[in-house]
Amino acid sequence: MARSVQGIVVIKIMPGQALWDSCLNFFKESLPPQQFNSWIKPLLFEVNGDQITLTAPNSFTLKLVQERFLPEIAKRAQPFFRNIPNFEFRVGKKTASVAPQKSNSTSANTPKHEPVSIPKVNKSQNKLNQLLSFDNFVTGKANQLAHSAAIQVAEAPGTTYNPLFIYGGVGLGKTHLLQAIGNHIRQENSSAKICYVHATNYISDVVRAFQAKKIDEIKQFYNSLDLLLIDDIQFIADKPATQQEFFYTLNSLTDSHKQVVITCDTFPKEISGMTPRLTSNRRNLKCGWLSFC
Repeated sequence: MARSVQGIVVIKIMPGQALWDSCLNFFKESLPPQQFNSWIKPLLFEVNGDQITLTAPNSFTLKLVQERFLPEIAKRAQPFFRNIPNFEFRVGKKTASVAPQKSNSTSANTPKHEPVSIPKVNKSQNKLNQLLSFDNFVTGKANQLAHSAAIQVAEAPGTTYNPLFIYGGVGLGKTHLLQAIGNHIRQENSSAKICYVHATNYISDVVRAFQAKKIDEIKQFYNSLDLLLIDDIQFIADKPATQQEFFYTLNSLTDSHKQVVITCDTFPKEISGMTPRLTSNRRNLKCGWLSFC
């Protein structure tokens, strides 16, 4: 259905196409490929009048989208509507491509089921953003200590802070430092096995591996790394199976003097739903707690 408001045509297809295309372009440029493909691409985006409906494949993805990506989507939606749009959030058993549709036919917007498969972790998640380096990291009083420790780790991985645990608020450069460490080590040693992974993607790896009874393959991959960079570890809270696998991986890598760097939005012991053996002052985490605050 279409309606005209003072010469501006507002219909279900066109605003959704232009708006979602704008969002897709932004997130594709600003997010690592694995995050874009895992959290943005599976969304179903619909516009009906002044209402925007976002459908995610599961409640976990929906919560993450609401917390991390909704402000940007809402900001980009404002120019497309005369009134402030309302957002509706749904969880659907089926997902669809989020590429804008050129037809408003029912078949064009019908979600299609995609089979679940174990990811090629060593290919899909071993991607670093080469634009994020120590050279263009903006330092200040809030992050000087973390910046200094990150450089020490990058220059001598596995020997100083291991694991290095950096925590602080949003927008203070935790992910930038994480990526800068990886890029520096890669420049110094092109053969190093490096993996940058957001905690939500790590969760997906573990869950799908359990479902496919291929958990040993995931263990083998992560335990073979020279450098593991894991972002936003707080997302594994209340997920005991994932915490157990991460605990074993953390021990395996640090015992082998392989570097692990972790970021979080809060102090470890303040993460609700996290097993004490990951947050206590144990031998693996007794050093390397650095705050941006």
